Amino acid sequence: MSINLMQAIEIGKYLVAQRIKGRKRFPLVLMLEPLFRCNLACSGCGKIQHPTEILKQNLTPEQCFAAVSECGAPVVSIPGGEPLLHPQIDEIVRGLVARKKFIYLCTNGILLEKSLDKFTPSPYLTFSVHLDGMRDLHDKCVDRKGVFDTAVKAIRAAKAKGFQVATNTTIFDGTEPAEMQEFFDFVTSLGVDGMTISPGYGYEWAPDQDHFLKREQTRALFRKILAPWKAGQKNWSFNNNPLFLDFLTGDKDYECTPWGMPCYSVLGWQKPCYLLNEGHYKTFQELLDQTDWNQYGRASGNPKCADCMVHCGYEPTAAMDSMQPTNIARSMKVLWGG
Repeated sequence: MSINLMQAIEIGKYLVAQRIKGRKRFPLVLMLEPLFRCNLACSGCGKIQHPTEILKQNLTPEQCFAAVSECGAPVVSIPGGEPLLHPQIDEIVRGLVARKKFIYLCTNGILLEKSLDKFTPSPYLTFSVHLDGMRDLHDKCVDRKGVFDTAVKAIRAAKAKGFQVATNTTIFDGTEPAEMQEFFDFVTSLGVDGMTISPGYGYEWAPDQDHFLKREQTRALFRKILAPWKAGQKNWSFNNNPLFLDFLTGDKDYECTPWGMPCYSVLGWQKPCYLLNEGHYKTFQELLDQTDWNQYGRASGNPKCADCMVHCGYEPTAAMDSMQPTNIARSMKVLWGG
């Protein structure tokens, strides 16, 4: 099973409630960045490019709880930076669990095993471990040898202690489909509770701008990678909505809904999305009301959005589409890793 049944039911109820209320723009996942510091310098990221005075800052637990309350999304993803560097990350997680938010604590795995005693297994908490491929590929992506082995050891330790664990994989230009399929087999053998995958796309501050995918490259690559799964030959369990995976392979065509995964950090509410750094607002309502959303997404003609197919813009679209009667059966397959 890739997403636990309780989470699927609660998200479904939330989506129905938004539809009944007639809301066109609403959050599904809050991307909560309590700090930008990291113990790696991945070439496809760029968060540590912030000035030193910004890198020294942390969100307080109270600021995190206020953002979660203000936003109202049922799911909270905690990226960074490396969240386990935050001195109060355990307090933040406990507070979000108490608020019955479904938490994906994103980590590169380096500090995970030694941090497990800070947390308690819960259906509301999943550790999402960054792995971009098998050993050589992943260690190249994070620019440090040994990180893959450390992360895999931490995954095994977390599973042994009863925690839910998923993996988070960004797939870049030049990836060999057969190698990624081998990676999915390996991760599945670890007994993880699901895999999240997304194409790499031009985060503006990333040091490496040469390996992000164009739209047709994304479709061609994901068609090859996911072909055994779509043919029923592999029982890989993905945390992604299957309709989003259909989008990646070109079987669905969606428009971006960037308000579905807003990002809040020490700088405020990021405009307009996680990938484009065009300023920040003090409140979530200001983000919704003052952003000219017509200037973003493929249909806008904005060249920065033309090739983006990243989950933070399109998973919310797929989630809403999954509520259509004709798509319910297909969408439910995410529960069973089908």
